[in-house]
Amino acid sequence: MSVANEIRQIVERARAGKELEASEIEKLFSVPLVSEESYYIQYAAREMSWEASGGKAEIHGQIGIDNQLCPKNCQFCSFAACNRVFKKPSIATLEEILEMARDFEKNGANAILLMTTASFPFEDFIPIAREVRKHLQEDMVLIVNLPDFGYQEALALKEAGVNGIYHAVRLGEGKVTQIDPRKRLDTIKAAKQAGLKICTCLEPVGPEHTIEELVEKTLITRDIEPVFSGAGRRIRVPGSKLEKFGMVSEARMALYVAVVRLAMGYGAPLNCTHEPNVPAAIAGADILWAEAGTNPRDTEQKTEKNRGFNVQRCRQIFEEAEWEVYEGPSRYFR
Repeated sequence: MSVANEIRQIVERARAGKELEASEIEKLFSVPLVSEESYYIQYAAREMSWEASGGKAEIHGQIGIDNQLCPKNCQFCSFAACNRVFKKPSIATLEEILEMARDFEKNGANAILLMTTASFPFEDFIPIAREVRKHLQEDMVLIVNLPDFGYQEALALKEAGVNGIYHAVRLGEGKVTQIDPRKRLDTIKAAKQAGLKICTCLEPVGPEHTIEELVEKTLITRDIEPVFSGAGRRIRVPGSKLEKFGMVSEARMALYVAVVRLAMGYGAPLNCTHEPNVPAAIAGADILWAEAGTNPRDTEQKTEKNRGFNVQRCRQIFEEAEWEVYEGPSRYFR
């Protein structure tokens, strides 16, 4: 037996730096999970990720600031008001946020990411970003994951010392969320105009999603021209509206992570997955997140006590997948 010629040709086009068409990406997503084609795709993606990042993986530290009931009602999220997972919402103090940021930096995170719900006022966030920036090393990268905003807000983030944003048009956006996909794209446009780098992902992938939607959202991530894309699975949050659908396996997510790398080409230096796992790292995921504070995939107030990985655990995953972790602030946000 050997790899089907059509799949081999698509993969070789990607490895040669050619932009794949939607129909080709669909064929890659559609291969049987346990097949020569699947493992050839994953092998090629690992090689491409290695070349794109110079063989150096990264670990970013995400800090969840609050878990207030969020009016955007993303049905996959533990913060959503419709899911009512957290009975007693919490907001981290500035000192707690600074402590988490310093801890990530001390333990070797390549970037720090601050995240809030849509219930957290933007005007209250800017002073926090300034303080975090002030307490980090001068060249440490600061990224934010915030509700949608406009150009003036993007400028305020830039002036506060923020280097980039994480923002995605999620699977099911506008159907299982109360956010217009166009609003997500408008925010990305505003951030770019203000000089902020963009990070994104194909997420949150669940068994309920069709190949057609995976392709559609993958193409959106490519059009964004981000520092990184990748693929993350939807976590089965107890009590959430989407709990009944279950979860995609890590094995299948490894294939999806690989397909996204081939679809993105070499333009995105990094290729992510979440939550951290060895199969995806073997298949070309070279950025993982450590997490502290609140977490939209968790039911505990402090995710570091439950689902959240620390920097050392992420480093161990990369070691198991034989990735070398870059030392120092991320190279891709200056």
